[in-house]
Parts: sequence; structure tokens; C-alpha cells
Amino acid sequence: MSENFVTTKDGVRIFYKDWGPRDAQPIVFHHGWPLSSDDWDTQMLYFLQKGYRVIAHDRRGHGRSAQVSDGHDMDHYAADASAVFEHLDLRNAVHIGHSTGGGEVARYVARHGQPQGRVAKAVLVSAVPPLMLKTAANPGGLPIEVFDGIRAGVAANRAQLFVDFPTGPFYGFNRPGATISQGVIQNWWRQGMMGSAKAHYEGIKAFSETDQTEDLKAITVPTLVMHGDDDQVVPIADAALLSVKLVKNGTLKVYKGYPHGMLTTHADVINPDLLAFIKS
Repeated sequence: MSENFVTTKDGVRIFYKDWGPRDAQPIVFHHGWPLSSDDWDTQMLYFLQKGYRVIAHDRRGHGRSAQVSDGHDMDHYAADASAVFEHLDLRNAVHIGHSTGGGEVARYVARHGQPQGRVAKAVLVSAVPPLMLKTAANPGGLPIEVFDGIRAGVAANRAQLFVDFPTGPFYGFNRPGATISQGVIQNWWRQGMMGSAKAHYEGIKAFSETDQTEDLKAITVPTLVMHGDDDQVVPIADAALLSVKLVKNGTLKVYKGYPHGMLTTHADVINPDLLAFIKS
């Protein structure tokens, strides 16, 4: 078996990358829906050059990990991540999650990493917690019809949806004056199409309907919450502005005009800000 895979307790092969000196502080990256660890290439190379050990894995059903039928929910995502980090025996790690990956970070840190004493800090980038879906208790959330629409797109023509999403709202390429990168759009499509349609379909429920209020309340490590105020995918008012109040030791950084995929479009700003937080 390749050293780049971990098999979870329920028999799922999870792919991971582990670059850099083994004795350096680990920075772990958790990707968003429906992408893979490749979404963090720019960050991983940046921190590698700064002397850190960088790790990222593909969520089950995504990227190079096994396209299993079941377990496409936040509990399994966090447990799968934990299996990788226990295998590598990571300590004093900084966990950085984007979008759905931010939800994964919140649940991993609360349920696994913090109790095991493995986590130094956490970062939520354009992240989905505490809850995306509009409910009686969460009136600012998005209506279920939004997520039903994404599900319909995945079921009907995933390949087209995976062109339209990065071309439009994900990177803010639909905004006047946006600098559009065809390579970024194609790379989003490539990452998405590597994964399983079933994992992507069921993952929509995971990222939109999982209430992570209690996860956030349980997090005591220093936590940086980064969000663009022009995020068209995860609106800031119902995400970062609430999350930072729930964690014990949170700092909010708002980026004016930045889109959901700001870690890619504005890596020149985001990366140094991440470094400053890690060093602080």
C-alpha cells in the first residue's frame, strides 16, 4: 500500500500529501466542496518555503480518496481527517479550513484534535459554520431552495455546474472588473470531476445543514476567522460574524470586496496574513 494513503476504521482509503521537514511545525489544510487537497497548492508551497511541514488530504469521495458509498457527513469527514493526523502523529499543528473544510476543522478540533492535545491554532477561511441553512433559530441563513438547486445541478449535469460555479460566484469572476483566470476555472473543474457524484451530492447536506454551534463553543485554541465581505457562496453575515463570537479565543479579519475563493484569487494577501497569525 502506498505511504500516501491511510485506511480509516471503516475501511476507507484517504489520500494525503505530507511535505517538508518532519520536525517542523505542521500546518494542515482542509479543502472545500467539491475540490481536493490541490486547492491548497499555493499555500502549501508558500509555507514549505518558510520552513513548515505542510499536510493536506482529500476528503472521502473527493480527489484521490476512495469513492465510497457512505459517510458523506461532517462526523465522518472529521474522523477521516483525524485518522490521517493520528497516523502521522501530528502535534502542535495549525489547522486551516476553507468553506466546507472550515466545518471539518471545527468538528475535528472540537471532537478529536483538542482532546488529543494535537492542535495549536485554527483558521476558518470563508467557512460554513455555524450553519448555512435558514431555520427558525437561524433566520439569516440561506433557504433550502438554494441547496436544492445545487443538488439538482449535480444530479443533472455536474460537469456543466462545475464550469458555471467557478466562472461565476465562487471567485467573484461575475463581478465588474474582475480579473478572470481560465486556468483557475479549469483547475476547479478538474478537481471537482476527480471526485464522486454521490459524495458531492450528499456533501451538500453536510455543508449546509450541519449546525456547528457546539463545535465552535468547544474550541479554546486561538482561532482566526477570515472572510471576504463579497462572498457570494457563504455570506459573511451568517458565517464569520457569528463564528468569531462563539469560539473562546477568536480574531476576525474581514477582506473588503474579496470573494469566496479568496485563498486563490488573493493568495498574495491571505498567505502573509496566515503566516502572521501562525507566528503570533
